[in-house]
Amino acid sequence: MIKIFLMLCCSVMGLYAVSSVSPIHEIKVDGIVKDMTLHDDELLIGTDAGALHVYDYVNKVFTKQIQLDKVEDFVGDKIEARVFSVDKMQNRYLLLSTAGKGGYSNLWMHENNVTTQLLFPEDRQAVIKARFVDKGYILLGYLSNEAVLFDIKNKKELYKVQLSPSKFSDFALNEDKTQAVFSCESGVLSVIETKTGKVLHTLKGQNLDNVYKVDYKQGIVSAAGQDRRGALYDVMLNQGTYIEGSFLIYSTALSPSANKVAFTMDEKNNISIYNHSTKSKIVELQGQKSTLNTIIFKDENTLFSSSDDDTVMMWRLK
Repeated sequence: MIKIFLMLCCSVMGLYAVSSVSPIHEIKVDGIVKDMTLHDDELLIGTDAGALHVYDYVNKVFTKQIQLDKVEDFVGDKIEARVFSVDKMQNRYLLLSTAGKGGYSNLWMHENNVTTQLLFPEDRQAVIKARFVDKGYILLGYLSNEAVLFDIKNKKELYKVQLSPSKFSDFALNEDKTQAVFSCESGVLSVIETKTGKVLHTLKGQNLDNVYKVDYKQGIVSAAGQDRRGALYDVMLNQGTYIEGSFLIYSTALSPSANKVAFTMDEKNNISIYNHSTKSKIVELQGQKSTLNTIIFKDENTLFSSSDDDTVMMWRLK
């Protein structure tokens, strides 16, 4: 009788067991990875060593490196400029970096082997994230939780919208870059029209504290919360739900179809992949060594992840 009972328990456990996978490829860079974006077959990797690295993950080779000059810190010493936001639009590269003394931001654009500065420390701007909306305009997220559309040609702001009094955390553009979702320390998310800055939707109720990271695909928003909640919103319906984690959730990503969502759900920095509709766990990605900062789906079964170390990992679900 006991033997039969144990066999039944093992069978039930097998039904609910979740498989785990290890990275299929690791990419080493010179410095701690601060941001990462994906463009066709290229990964753009920004580091605290003042560099943007362009990596061809198909041929497994670095094809370009943009190195910024050192900056002066508060005591006048020369240090590397920390590159904490990177992007690409056609042949234009975007780098947002620390400015050293004063703590404000530098914004750079690199094109045809020429690096041009768009924002200077003298502008006294505390910009946290920058992404191209198109070749002529950049969306900026300020520490003060202001959304700004920046005109590259004329080097001026077209609008500046205060989204809330809470500190900014992250923003993500949708597929055609017509909308962006902004997160902040309050847990409330704001969806804006990138062309005008108009707030289209306010998403709330699922996260009660800081939302570290967001993603926005197919009308679905995922949100990684300090309150151990991985939130999911249907933007048009203004409805949300969440998946409970066991630790602070530092990062998230949606697959291109939004059928799958990734969250970092535990203190071991494992990445859990869920079915968006059923919220059932599909697989767990194991091997990350430090706190996650970025997850990107290339397609439904291929992902990249970076954390607070010198290694970017590539994963395949099946």
